[in-house]
Amino acid sequence: MPRNISVERLTQTPIEKQQIEIAERKCIGHPDSIADGIAEAVSRALSNAYLEECDAILHHNTDQGEIVAGESMPKFGGGDILRPTYVLLTGRATKNYEGKSIPTDSIALKAARDYIKDTLQYIDMDSDVIVDCRMGVGSSDLRDVFKACNNNPIPHANDTSFGIGHAPFSDLEKIILSVSEHIDGNVRPKKPVIGTDIKIMGLRENDDISLTLCVPMVDRFCSGMDEYNEAKAFMTEEVRKVASASTDRKVNVFVNTGDNPENGSIFLTVTGTSAEMGDDGSVGRGNRCNGLITPQRPMSMEATSGKNPINHIGKIYNLLSTEIAKECVAKVDGIDDLYIRLLSQIGKPIDQPLVASAQYIYNGDGSESEIGKDISAIIDDNLADIRTITERVIRGELKTF
Repeated sequence: MPRNISVERLTQTPIEKQQIEIAERKCIGHPDSIADGIAEAVSRALSNAYLEECDAILHHNTDQGEIVAGESMPKFGGGDILRPTYVLLTGRATKNYEGKSIPTDSIALKAARDYIKDTLQYIDMDSDVIVDCRMGVGSSDLRDVFKACNNNPIPHANDTSFGIGHAPFSDLEKIILSVSEHIDGNVRPKKPVIGTDIKIMGLRENDDISLTLCVPMVDRFCSGMDEYNEAKAFMTEEVRKVASASTDRKVNVFVNTGDNPENGSIFLTVTGTSAEMGDDGSVGRGNRCNGLITPQRPMSMEATSGKNPINHIGKIYNLLSTEIAKECVAKVDGIDDLYIRLLSQIGKPIDQPLVASAQYIYNGDGSESEIGKDISAIIDDNLADIRTITERVIRGELKTF
């Protein structure tokens, strides 16, 4: 059956030539990112358990988790956690299948605790965090739609919804991602004083880029204000070095601009995350599945993390549209900006969206007809191979935040 694919050329200013661009990333220790990471870890654990026990992924969605901040008293040299952070696991899971009972709550609790332990290395899992599971069972209509997936080669959409992706990433977007990766992969292993709850806000104003970072310092590795300021200066220089290597534009870096040492107000933490005191988190409130928050780009507000990888459009179409956009700009020369939108109808096969829309801004001299054919072919091929998204999600190859 032919797919409804629409390709349209836009006549508007591409993102790189606009005067102002804003983008943001919440790094792995931000409470919203912690919630996303836990939700996805639980979904993957359930998927693998279902495959092992039932030879099929059963209906589940774990995308409703919450982080409720605790209370702490950080101080130079090492402070204390006064009240633990509370992690609530909610959502829906299949708990019985063909006479088999599946210990979904135990699976979820273990996956969540393992994720927290791996991500927040200075949290004491016995005293600093409470993980509570309150997962229920899905509604009968959605479970019926999901059952149809097991009887058909192509799953049927769980919802009437859409996914959106864009490419190529702008200078600013690439810089934010590379800075985040550098901090996690290179800086923190050498400088444990740098916490995980980092927020990177980027502004490009014509050809000037400003990066404002909120960086928590881990108090046990910081003896006083001198070491705190040294860590800030180190971070400023590291970020500037990485960012400047990725662009010819001027880069300005600001770290912890909210500090007011005279009043005793600095970003000092016991565990490296503000979830220990005063900052709650929710699944889907932070980064989109490309790792960014981009207010000048079309975005879906759906949480990608924690949704089932079989037929949940909020996960599959957001991931797939991003992959399609990347492939299009890699194979079709001259594209400044490309936006992919995939729209489903509940109960319909996920490889047959109601519409698959591509909008592009072009700087080349190729014919619109040929460009349209090339983009359409890429979209068509990816929709035909849509089930590979599920496989890659289960293997942990696709990031959701």
